[in-house]
Amino acid sequence: MEALQNYSNYIGGAWLPPQRGESTTSVNPADRNEVVGCVPLSTREDLEMAVSAANAERGSWRKLSGAQRGAFLYKAADALERRLEEIGRMMTREMGKTLAEAKGEAARGAAILRYYAGEGMRKIGDVIPASDADAFMFTTRVPLGVVGAITPWNFPVAIPIWKIAPALIYGNAVVWKPALETAVTSVLVMECFHEAGLPKGVLNMVIGEGKEIGQGIAEHPDVHGITFTGSNAVGKSVGQAAFTRGAKYQLEMGGKNPIIVAADADLDLAVEATISGGFKSTGQKCTATSRVIVVQDVYDAFRNKLIEKTASIRVGNGLSESTWLGPCANEKQYETVLAYIRTGKEEGAKLLIGGSRPEEEELRNGYYVTPAVFEDVHSHMAIAQEEIFGPVLSLMKAADLAAAIELANDVPFGLSASLYTKDIATALAFVQEMEAGLVRINAETAGVELQAPFGGMKGSSSHSREQGQAAIEFFTSVKTVFMKP
Repeated sequence: MEALQNYSNYIGGAWLPPQRGESTTSVNPADRNEVVGCVPLSTREDLEMAVSAANAERGSWRKLSGAQRGAFLYKAADALERRLEEIGRMMTREMGKTLAEAKGEAARGAAILRYYAGEGMRKIGDVIPASDADAFMFTTRVPLGVVGAITPWNFPVAIPIWKIAPALIYGNAVVWKPALETAVTSVLVMECFHEAGLPKGVLNMVIGEGKEIGQGIAEHPDVHGITFTGSNAVGKSVGQAAFTRGAKYQLEMGGKNPIIVAADADLDLAVEATISGGFKSTGQKCTATSRVIVVQDVYDAFRNKLIEKTASIRVGNGLSESTWLGPCANEKQYETVLAYIRTGKEEGAKLLIGGSRPEEEELRNGYYVTPAVFEDVHSHMAIAQEEIFGPVLSLMKAADLAAAIELANDVPFGLSASLYTKDIATALAFVQEMEAGLVRINAETAGVELQAPFGGMKGSSSHSREQGQAAIEFFTSVKTVFMKP
């Protein structure tokens, strides 16, 4: 029997076990009898060491040129790319997404690193005319200092890297708290940064529970900025703690993302986008399609095509090439999805397909749910208002485009939204009226371009933006300089 591997924190350039020696196991959601590894349950003592290490090194790191910092990110990208298969397989074993999706995410992590490596050579300020003819006035940008990154389990490579890479390139030191559920994958990512030769203390990783390490980062007086992706409840707690002590914070939280199918839409393409946006990664994306709002003229035709396509989806272990839909990432999420399916039925929605445990014997030990589609869903229902984070779609009928957009906006979230149409006027009306940070025409709701700003409106975000050149706005402060001879 293979010995269980123990994994450690990464603090001050060294792999260190937790101070108190406590740990937990990472379990494969496709087979809960398989333990992937043993990971730390760190405490505030471990966090204190990491913050101290980051503070000790941040002065030296910020003095490097952007090009010098970028060279480390290029090396980390190369290391990640060399280990694409290994990291992809570990991701699938820890959180269940298919191997193809996992490897794609790892490749995207390398692309993000290279993008931000190049940002080290871009301008960081402007010359501004002064009212005094003898003066020279300009702006520059300075790093926040120490940034705490709190990241989720659904994208254990891409999301941490799209936070860590800009934080580093703009001169900050980082303390990273990865999700406990995907901590082994996070260790492999951290090994790539270690291999790149980052100076000791510039990037630190502390593994533990959110209430201990995540909240500890939010409350720590020597953490100057916090970037968070996760649930609304936890995000609000992090934001309140940061606000109370005057730290800068950035929150990306939930979504209840609609796709609108107009009367003139290509229904086959719209169905493909709905399936992909709603069910890939088992619906565990903040940008996943959750509500499907169809103009009544094409509702029946669309519904029939959607049910036929859903019925063909193969559920199974993400490591199998024949699998299209993997398990929920953990027992808690599995139970949450099943609870929402029960709630939908109790509220009067009609379950057209799915929403149950698969019958295959080989899937009995995993957190599997067959993809579910409800109809007769009304806007006041929980399944139409609350983020489920699972393979559940709610079909809703609208009289026309105006009614569809009104339904789409009738939620507390505003992350992403999609419209399928052939009419430019319809598309422009949607762009103008949709209350979401990301709107997509003839493309699924899920899908974020690394070079473009990303973030939500309403309850989905703290109204800041991640990725692309927009990232500099959070990870730096503007300094205005006025000089006279």
